[in-house]
Amino acid sequence: MVVLAVLVGCQSKDKDGAAASGSPPTAGSPAAAPGAPASGTVAPVLSGSEAKDIHSYAEPDIARVTNVDLDLTAHFDSRTLQGTATLDVLSGAQAPTLTLDTRDLKITAVADDKGQSLPWHLATADPELGAALRIQLGAARRVKISYSSSPGAEALQWLSPAQTAGEKQPYLFSQGEAILNRSWLPTQDSPGIRQTWAATIRAPQALTVVMSGERVGEPRNLKKEGLREWRYRMEHPVAPYLIAVAIGDLAFQPLGQRTGVYTEPSRLKAAADELADVEKMVAAAEALYGPYRWGRYDLLVLPPSFPFGGMENPRLTFATPTIIAGDRSLVSVVAHELAHSWSGNLVTNATWADFWLNEGFTVYFENRIMERVYGADAAAMQADLGWDSLQEQIKDLGGMRAPDTRLHLDLTGRNPDDGMTQIPYEKGAAFLRTIEAAVGRERWDAWLRDYFDRHAFQPQTSAGFLEDLRENLIKDDAALEKRLKLDAWVFEPGLPANAVHVKSAAFAKIDVRAASFIRAGIAAADVQPWSTAERVRFLNRLPRKLKPAQLKALAAAMNLDTQRNSEVRFAWLELAIANRHEPAVPNLEDFLTGMGRRKFVVPLFKDLMAQGAWGKALAQRIYTAARPGYHSVTTGSVDPVVPLTAAKPQ
Repeated sequence: MVVLAVLVGCQSKDKDGAAASGSPPTAGSPAAAPGAPASGTVAPVLSGSEAKDIHSYAEPDIARVTNVDLDLTAHFDSRTLQGTATLDVLSGAQAPTLTLDTRDLKITAVADDKGQSLPWHLATADPELGAALRIQLGAARRVKISYSSSPGAEALQWLSPAQTAGEKQPYLFSQGEAILNRSWLPTQDSPGIRQTWAATIRAPQALTVVMSGERVGEPRNLKKEGLREWRYRMEHPVAPYLIAVAIGDLAFQPLGQRTGVYTEPSRLKAAADELADVEKMVAAAEALYGPYRWGRYDLLVLPPSFPFGGMENPRLTFATPTIIAGDRSLVSVVAHELAHSWSGNLVTNATWADFWLNEGFTVYFENRIMERVYGADAAAMQADLGWDSLQEQIKDLGGMRAPDTRLHLDLTGRNPDDGMTQIPYEKGAAFLRTIEAAVGRERWDAWLRDYFDRHAFQPQTSAGFLEDLRENLIKDDAALEKRLKLDAWVFEPGLPANAVHVKSAAFAKIDVRAASFIRAGIAAADVQPWSTAERVRFLNRLPRKLKPAQLKALAAAMNLDTQRNSEVRFAWLELAIANRHEPAVPNLEDFLTGMGRRKFVVPLFKDLMAQGAWGKALAQRIYTAARPGYHSVTTGSVDPVVPLTAAKPQ
């Protein structure tokens, strides 16, 4: 595959190396993380039609951004980030135009590194993509943009003190995937244009700033302004959606020599207890597929409005508090985000049409981590639940011939979020399990480890993945190629006949109990030894239509009315909605107004809207109350499902 840029020299800088302590880690040791690229490398940009990013205005073949340096102040009163972004640009043309992605940014000036103004134009905004910012560079190769984000920036959620656990300080966090970061930083917002970055962030003195990079030094007090100034950097080239920031009343606790957790002080102990196995997970991941290359692996447990289970921001996974179950039963989310340190962060889909290259690999890798840390039975249950969700997703999309059941998607004229279904996750993982079964685990693991090394810190396409697979694993074995059905898996809808379904032996017994529920019921003593996965499987396998007395008995036996485990709670509420079970409505309302995780929120509102007048009235009432506390990622998915005449932008 052709690349447009390879290596460009620049000054060497210190590398990561912070030991765990009771305070947040900072830069210090000059030692590079294992497997890190040489300082000064510029990641390649792939060319060819399959690598063209239709969700970015960028023209990297003319001029591309290689580094972003932010200098911003967080204004909680106006809900804006204001300051400058200085971009380093690589171009072979003498007087190129630099084209950037923006969304609702207020641009006030553009200049070169000598302070001379540069001609610029902000194009008419597209509803999905935002507006192209075009800058006439002349001889300039460093550009300084003065700007402010808007109060409604889609990547940013500003929380009032009342929306936090401490209820005393405000909070800000960002969520950039897929194309939201252009709403708070002007750059080429394409996963195929990897960039290094640095940031100086000023925030009120009482608050802590954390970012998806290495902290440089100690924060500096600006007493006159009532602010503190924080400095972060990321010396590995990353996809722009992985630049992330959070600001709030945060405390830190180490979990190991290179792992730790941030969250609000009142929730720190519970979070640290829940995440005690993170260091083991990092070791397990490295044993499988090579060194962890990002230095530290910390987590930030966010307020409940965070829209995802987790977001794999390098060095600092953002996580939902819905994984804090009190029994470490939902830590597969952490294994998933950790696995992204290889699949997604290290090797990244070049375009959103190939999102499966991030998520399918990561679901597969997550399961292998879980197997090493928690055993084969736990991993098999997780994989079997994933197979169930895949079957349900295929059904919801319209069946095996539905176009969106392909791994390589056609997202022309669509938002990348339209492709973020269970298909890239679970079909992608099933594809990799199918290859493993065909060639054997030892051979497959050797190829996958080398694959991460060969493409480290680079973008990838489906075509590039298949090319590598054929060259380095299949090696002209025509019989193996035929058996694997590679092109059918990637480019055709549905599931090929060779798909491997991992079946849990434990679930066979659970399925028998579910089938006998109508006749024999269930007792608390029966349920007590079940794991979370077994409870979820049982609830999902029950008939969708049950009598009120059966639902009441089920809720009593499984303690469902007071259930706090989010996965079990979700499975119960789906069943309750299907039966219009009024006693579960307070639980449902509390769940939907108490968190904004899209995985739970969207299906429950869809279920309600499918229940006629009863469900529609309930959905509208709950969503009216819940919407102000949701992130734009979640409201963007729920708004088309639950129309509210009074709905207003956040």
